[in-house]
Amino acid sequence: MSTSDVFEVTKTAALGGGLIGRSWAALFLAAGKDVAVFDPAPGAEKQVRESVEQAWPTLRALGLAASDAPEAELTFCTDAREAVDGAQFVQESIPERIPLKHALYTEIEDALAADAVLATSASGLTLSELQGGWRDPGRFVLGHPFNPPHLIPLVEVMGNDRTAAGVLDRARSFYESIGKVTIEVRREVPGHVANRLQAALWREAIHLVNEGVASVVDVDKAVSSGPGLRWATMGPNHLFHLGADGGLEEFCEHYTDSFNTWWDDLGVLHLDDATVATLVEGMKETTATTTHAELVARRDALLTAVIAATHPPAHR
Repeated sequence: MSTSDVFEVTKTAALGGGLIGRSWAALFLAAGKDVAVFDPAPGAEKQVRESVEQAWPTLRALGLAASDAPEAELTFCTDAREAVDGAQFVQESIPERIPLKHALYTEIEDALAADAVLATSASGLTLSELQGGWRDPGRFVLGHPFNPPHLIPLVEVMGNDRTAAGVLDRARSFYESIGKVTIEVRREVPGHVANRLQAALWREAIHLVNEGVASVVDVDKAVSSGPGLRWATMGPNHLFHLGADGGLEEFCEHYTDSFNTWWDDLGVLHLDDATVATLVEGMKETTATTTHAELVARRDALLTAVIAATHPPAHR
C-alpha cells in the first residue's frame, strides 16, 4: 500500500460491548480514535468505561497509549445506525449467532459511510456464512483478534471473491497502525488459524490427563515453563529450523521418525461431561486459593512483560 493509499481513520465504532468489544474500544481510544459503542444491554456503558480504565495502565506500559487518560471521545449508542454514522472503521463483536449478526448487518448497511470498512471478530463462524447478511458484502471482512484484543497483538484477517478490491489492505493498514500484527487467512476453515493451533494442543493436553500421564496442573506447567516460552519468541517452524545446525532440513532428517511416532499416538477425543469434570476438578489445585480476578491480573501482568519484550510498538 503506497503512502497515498493509507487508510485514514479518525472515528471508529465498536458494535457489542462485551468482553471482546470493550477491549477493542480501549485499544481504539488508546490509538487516538473516537469510538462509538453500540450495546443496548443494561449496564453496558458502565462495563465499558470500567474496562477502559482497567486496561489503560497496560496500554500505557506497552506504548500504545500516548497519555495518562483517553483524549479521544467515547460515546454510547442504543441505535446501531447511530453508532456507525461517520465511522471509517467498524468492529463488530456481538454474540456469535448468525441470525443476530445478519439482522445487525441488514440494519446498518445503508447507514455506513461509503468508504467504511466493517470487520467481524467472529471466531466460530465463517466469513461466507456471515456474508449472507449483506446485500453487498464488498467492504465486510474477517478481523478476528486473540483475546484480549487490547493486549494480544494478533489479528487474523480474511476476504474472499466477494470482498471489494483494496478493502482487505485497508483493514490490515488500520490494524497495523494501532499496533496489531496481522496474518491473512487464505482459505476458509472452521476456527481460522490460531484457534485451530491452540485446539490441537489442548486436545493433546486433555488426552494426557485422561490417560493418567500427568495432572491438569502439571500439563499446564509443561507448556508455560517449556515450549510456551519459546513460542512467545518464534513460531514452531522457525524454532525447529534453529533445532539443528543445518536448519529445518537437517532437523527433519534427525527427527522424522520420532515425530511420526508421536503423531500416530496422539489422542482423539471430544469434550464430554466426564472429561469436563476431570478438567474442572484438576484446576482446583490452583484455583482453590486464587480468585478469578487475581489470575486475570497475573496473566495480564506477565503478558504485558512478554509483549513489551517481544513485540515493541516499532516492530508490530
